[in-house]
Amino acid sequence: MRRLVVWNVMTLDGYFEGKSPWDLGFLETIWGDELEAFSLEQGREIGTLLFGRRTYEGMASHWATATGAVADMMNSVEKAVATRTLDKATWNNTRLLKGDAVEAVRGLKAEDGKDIYVFGSADLLASLLSARLVDGYRVCVSPVVLGGGNPLFKPQDQQVKMRLESARPLKTGGVILTYAVGG
Repeated sequence: MRRLVVWNVMTLDGYFEGKSPWDLGFLETIWGDELEAFSLEQGREIGTLLFGRRTYEGMASHWATATGAVADMMNSVEKAVATRTLDKATWNNTRLLKGDAVEAVRGLKAEDGKDIYVFGSADLLASLLSARLVDGYRVCVSPVVLGGGNPLFKPQDQQVKMRLESARPLKTGGVILTYAVGG
């Protein structure tokens, strides 16, 4: 069974997005050579990149025309989008997962291949975490307090324990934290 690993950047006060959709200006505080190298290293582990619809649309609009090593990785990797509304996917190497997202992802995990990674997609992640389908989190904490925005972790009906596997400080002041779910 493939593992499902989450990758996100989060502010010190818990937001992965500012007060409006795609308000990601705080990412500039942690981006640099180290995070780019980490992104490429992590990219070699990805079998499928999973998104919710809104994140898919934003990522596709950015990466489909971007250039560079990270863009090449993002454009070439297999992608899946959990959606009830999209009828087609226009970003190359993308398939639609229609119907119940939890069941679709359960099926995706049962396929052969390398790990599944989720970027962004906090609403989708809330349901996957609740269904105990998330195996690990990698969070880069940005040294910024936004004071409001879209929280990475949505309210859960149950406590979710995690075990710290590593902490990797960056020269920019960010820290990449790697957790196994189920501590």
